[in-house]
Parts: sequence; C-alpha cells; structure tokens
Amino acid sequence: MTLVLALAAVAATAWCVLQRQPGAGSSAAAQARRLRSPVVRLADLVGIQTARGREADQWAAGAVGEKRTKARIKPLTREGWTVLHDRALPVTSANVDHLLVSPAGVVIVLDSKKWAASDPLTVESGRLMHGNSDVTDRLNGLRRQTRTVARTLGCPAIPLVSMEGPALVGGGLVLDGIRIIPADSILPVLRSIARRHRAVGEHPGARAALLFPRK
Repeated sequence: MTLVLALAAVAATAWCVLQRQPGAGSSAAAQARRLRSPVVRLADLVGIQTARGREADQWAAGAVGEKRTKARIKPLTREGWTVLHDRALPVTSANVDHLLVSPAGVVIVLDSKKWAASDPLTVESGRLMHGNSDVTDRLNGLRRQTRTVARTLGCPAIPLVSMEGPALVGGGLVLDGIRIIPADSILPVLRSIARRHRAVGEHPGARAALLFPRK
C-alpha cells in the first residue's frame, strides 16, 4: 500500500508541475498531458495499459513530429518565407501544425505526422492504408484546416503532410489532392513548390500571422 501511495504521489506531482510550452508541438503535448491524469500515470508506472494512455502516446508522438518538422524547415525563414507554428483556427478549437507562406505568396498548410514504422503507408482503391488499417479519415483534419485557411485568407492553400515513421510506397503518396511525403524530404519539396507556384495579389504572410494567433 505504501508503494502504491508513493507512486500515486509521484504521478500526481508530475501531472501538476508540467506546464504548456509555446511553439511547435505545444498543443499536441498539452493534450497528451491532459490525458495523462494521475490515475493514467500510475497505471503507466505499474505497467498497465489504458485507452487514455495509448491516446496520450499518440499525441506525444505528434508533438515530437511537429518539433522535428520545425527544425527541418527552419532554413526557410532565412529565405523569405513566413513560417508559423501551432496556430489557432478562427471559431474552432482546432489548430494548424505549420502554416507557411512562400516568398511568392503561396500558402501551404503543413501537417506533421509521426506514425509507427512497423507497416508501410500505401494508397489502395482511393483509401490510405497503414499496413492493413484504413487510416483515410486521419486526413480529415487537414482537409478542414486547409479549407478554413483558404477561406480566411481569401486565397488558395495547398495541403501537405510530412510523414515520419512508415515507409511510403513509391517515395511519396497523393490522395484527394493531399500530398504525403517523407519527413526528411520536406525541405526540398517545399522549395520545389515555391519555384513552381506563384500567388496573385497581396502577399498574405502578414495577414496569416495576424488572423491565426498562437494556440
């Protein structure tokens, strides 16, 4: 009993002292911490898996992926890009992992994902498959985010996924206009998009920073 109480005290203390840090991955990390209540942390400590614990692990992995993407695309700021991380969408509680505007005004909504590397990622009959699991619906959030960004800024927005973990058959995938690329290829792909596309009208970078505040 004494050991259980001690473990519970450790779990509760850890849950209380963790504070949300701003920047890429902060929203995902905060959600992981909310899910890891003292009871869930105690279960983790004694080796008991829970649904909330598994969900927290997914959010924590997402936070790691976002931070790694931030590091990968950091050189873009020196090349004239507007680079915004973990930005809130208007009206909803949702957020955009990375909102980018190229020097020529092209808007890109970049979603960081870090999934298990045990199974490859493929597109089969119009469905996104992670091994034998249909994960098509896990792109719905990016679809909604891209529509909201485009509507708010009054210009087209390009959805893009930076995928870390699973192998992508063919080196990259496209599903319903959403391009999925390996995380370590994100920088050259973004630069390629910037070379091939050019926006018309006012550069939306300053408006994006104003209309999509930090989460």
